[in-house]
Amino acid sequence: MKKLFKYLKPYMLPTLLAPLFMLLEVAMDLMQPALMSRVIDVGVANADKAYIVRTCILMFVCALLGVTGGLGNMYFSTRAGYGFARDLRSDLYRRIQSFSFSDIDRFKTGSLVTRTTNDVTQIQNAFTTCIRMLVRAPFLCIGGVVMVLVLNAKLSLVVLAAIPFLTAMIVFLLKRGRPLFTSMQEKLDRVNTVMQENLSGIRVVKAFARADHEKAKFKVANDDLCDSTMRAMMMMSMAFPLINLIMNATMILMYAFGGSMVFHGELTPGEIMAFSNYIMQILMSLTMSSFMLMFLSRAGVSIRRVLEVLNTQSDIVDGSDADAAVTRGEVAFDHVSFAYPGQSGNVLSDITFTARAGETVAILGSTGSGKSTLISLIPRLYDASAGSVKIDGRDVRAYHLNTLRGAIGVALQESVLFTGTIEENLRWGDENASPEEIRHVAAIAQADPFVEKLADGYQTELGQRGVNLSGGQKQRLCIARALAKRPRILILDDSTSAVDLATEAEIQKGLRGAFGDMTVFIIAQRISSVMDADRILVMENGRVIDSGKHEELKKRCEVYREIVVSQLGEEAARA
Repeated sequence: MKKLFKYLKPYMLPTLLAPLFMLLEVAMDLMQPALMSRVIDVGVANADKAYIVRTCILMFVCALLGVTGGLGNMYFSTRAGYGFARDLRSDLYRRIQSFSFSDIDRFKTGSLVTRTTNDVTQIQNAFTTCIRMLVRAPFLCIGGVVMVLVLNAKLSLVVLAAIPFLTAMIVFLLKRGRPLFTSMQEKLDRVNTVMQENLSGIRVVKAFARADHEKAKFKVANDDLCDSTMRAMMMMSMAFPLINLIMNATMILMYAFGGSMVFHGELTPGEIMAFSNYIMQILMSLTMSSFMLMFLSRAGVSIRRVLEVLNTQSDIVDGSDADAAVTRGEVAFDHVSFAYPGQSGNVLSDITFTARAGETVAILGSTGSGKSTLISLIPRLYDASAGSVKIDGRDVRAYHLNTLRGAIGVALQESVLFTGTIEENLRWGDENASPEEIRHVAAIAQADPFVEKLADGYQTELGQRGVNLSGGQKQRLCIARALAKRPRILILDDSTSAVDLATEAEIQKGLRGAFGDMTVFIIAQRISSVMDADRILVMENGRVIDSGKHEELKKRCEVYREIVVSQLGEEAARA
């Protein structure tokens, strides 16, 4: 917990007040057996009703003070615990948002969800438990031991003899529990990952009638989690009867020896009753300590998992030039190579070209040729392994990320929309855009006609990931969202694949008319999408094998010619 201490600083006052209130409750609990002993040995023995009433009133006052202490502890510990967890979760989320794609790939989405939710909850519960039970249990135990020593040092040996056995059991539980709890959290990661993959791809699952396969996969992950949890819980469950056995054996021995001492006048009936209460307090506090320490052991696993995220420094960070701005939008690749972390071999090899400001550059190639990877280096979704990517003559790694990405509009291969209205989704491009500006970019992206036909127009609520729209409609909204930024550089990564040819032609016409000075990168599979580009890059196996205009490439590039023939026919290739 000391590594997370900075999250406690804003809540130091309630963190300190909570154990103080708990000490009040412990003190009142320790007084009750002593007062009860006086009721029996003085009030009952002397038939002094007034003394009994006075002592009972005092016991009631102590009980009220104990309740006040318990409630105060509950209030302040909860306030500190939930505030601490909120700040930790927020910081964890912010750190995840700063991750590069490679960082997210390394941790996996399901694991990051588990760490942000379940692991933070485990830490919160452990913290709250610390300033409740791990204050109450030790002080109750120490106070109880002191009281039994004061009552009768000889009989207290019975209690002291039980403590080593309970301590040994606690150590055993802690040693065995940590690896089991680590396994539990890893299995929970797997369950969340399977669930996330299934729900995000539910339409594909149903379309391919693979529900049974997915159910079987989830069952394996769920059964593994169940087995791992059962092993941990069984260990804790087995400990409880053993602790009860030690407690009962201690009570039996206490009554046996204590009863004999009463007969010999070494102990009064009230004292043996107080003694039995103190023994129960001592043993119960040790029992609480064992389970609380197990709870902390589980939280320790979560703390390590959370710190692993918090201590991860993203490999993509802000550049040193805070004043750098993208003004023209010229993009240059200078001998760029790239390999995904942990994989052997380059995905891109020695890429060199320059896209002048205002130029439209199309990228064509077979699946896996590196097209999407290439354009992902421009907004620094990944960084080049070798060489450099420059915008306006400055390495992209010199820009602040917000400045760089603020000048780049992206419509990715996967059309991702968020829950909310259509207008709210388009305002991701510019949250201050006027309704007229929103409609303008929607019209350029050919989204305005279908949006206007919806009952609520731009206020239409979208389901998760835009589920209530067609693929082509989602793509057009994503293009409009990118245009709303009025970027200097626009990247369209196969973002018109679900749009018909006529609509695609209108989109390209609108882009040329409204944003003629914008540098545009188009990744496409259709020749019709790239024919009018100022330059076409043809990629194969991570390399640019040729570049030029449509007519030039038809004549000299065999790969390009084959694509033209396959899509438009032999006559188009000869024309």
